[in-house]
Amino acid sequence: MAMREVVFPEGRQDLYNRNRYSPAVRANGFLFVSGQVGSREDGSPEPDLTTQVRRAFENLNAVLFAAGCTFEDVVDVTVFVVDPESNLETIWSVVPEFWGDAPYPALTGVGVSWLSGFHFEIKVVARLPSVFSSTITKCPDDSV
Repeated sequence: MAMREVVFPEGRQDLYNRNRYSPAVRANGFLFVSGQVGSREDGSPEPDLTTQVRRAFENLNAVLFAAGCTFEDVVDVTVFVVDPESNLETIWSVVPEFWGDAPYPALTGVGVSWLSGFHFEIKVVARLPSVFSSTITKCPDDSV
């Protein structure tokens, strides 16, 4: 069985160890990032939704950074939201601080009833820039 190439950011190890998962795994030129929540260093949820969303993005960015990526490398996003009818406007007011400019990544939003005390979770797939920058070439006829 092949070993997983796991990426761990600085800190927050309690959450990953307690729940038995890896923050991200590198495979085939991509980084698959586990769902990131707005947890404090000890793994507990931030009580304020706006702060929780900011912290989820900060935690996501820490995982991306540990793998040599930024949010610009993200190609696919899945967000999970508890009670989206009540919470989505607050969440989307924070997103532009981290999201960047168009073109945006692909997005799937899922309304859920439970996230273990959290109200927002973000999971992404990013391309590994070092892999793609060394393997992408132009088409011979320069048409693409």
